[in-house]
Amino acid sequence: MTLPLIAITMGDPAGVGPEICLQLLADTSVRAFAIPVIFGDARTLARCARQTGLEPPRRILSEIEWAEACGQIDEPCVLDVFGFDAAGFEPGVVSAKTGAAGYRYVEKSIEAAMARQVAAVATAPLNKEALRAAGIHYPGHTEIFADKTGAKRACMFQYSDEVRASFVTVHVGYHEVPNLLTVERIVDVIELTAEAMQRIRGTKPKLAVLGLNPHAGEHGLFGDGEEERIIQPAIEVARAKGITVEGPLPPDTAFLPNKRRSTDAMICMYHDQGHIPLKALAFDTAVNTTLGLPIIRTSVDHGTACDIAWQRKATHSSLVEAVRLAAKLSQGSA
Repeated sequence: MTLPLIAITMGDPAGVGPEICLQLLADTSVRAFAIPVIFGDARTLARCARQTGLEPPRRILSEIEWAEACGQIDEPCVLDVFGFDAAGFEPGVVSAKTGAAGYRYVEKSIEAAMARQVAAVATAPLNKEALRAAGIHYPGHTEIFADKTGAKRACMFQYSDEVRASFVTVHVGYHEVPNLLTVERIVDVIELTAEAMQRIRGTKPKLAVLGLNPHAGEHGLFGDGEEERIIQPAIEVARAKGITVEGPLPPDTAFLPNKRRSTDAMICMYHDQGHIPLKALAFDTAVNTTLGLPIIRTSVDHGTACDIAWQRKATHSSLVEAVRLAAKLSQGSA
């Protein structure tokens, strides 16, 4: 069986991205299910290797060599995306130049995936402050991929063996959430999640939708009736489409062990509603993926961790799981 070629963006150079990419390149177990290609800067990876004592990349391709070799790459390598000053930044420090570089690696990976040069993309973390400093106003990877691929509908989905969750809203302030909830948006997220879990598990999934307010609104006592006006009608629409879904559930009990075991995925109304239990239960193994794209994109479920960057404290376990899921989805056997 031919192994899928997976593009892996290096992430923000000042964060942990370079070192977890180096660890991935050196991890021979990954070669059982994928051929990883790091989209990043070869000089930065070499500098990181010297500082951390990690093994430097063995094979580096220029963009011209990449274009000539596409379809014939059979070993892990680095696509050297030229144009970044690898000596002109400080690891662990947020800057516009590293934000711009990380964004460029994502752009190149999307171009490669859309051109079918790679089977999927797995991303190392970007820093939102660095993106903003560089004049890039996307709040995160999810929005970049949705826009650059022209996806009509998309959502963030977090996957692990322990717990799974998708999100109606993500990178917005809490005061913005209620006005962003619509029946149509919630139905879209339910449908995308059901399709993803059917593909991953191979069976019809059981989903649960969480309420927005404490105790799921307590029959209108808390909030502005979001559960009754928006969330419950969306659930009814999804049920009419043949999706097995319950809710709205009180968010504070939705992630208890028995409910997690009987539910394939939770539909969350906002970022921390799902990310807090996910990171408490599966920080090193959870995978972030964007549903609804014309390409496959997965990601680590952690940030740039600038406080420990380039200190050989970061682990690449989440990146391995992101590549593993990307490979499975690209082969239609997840």
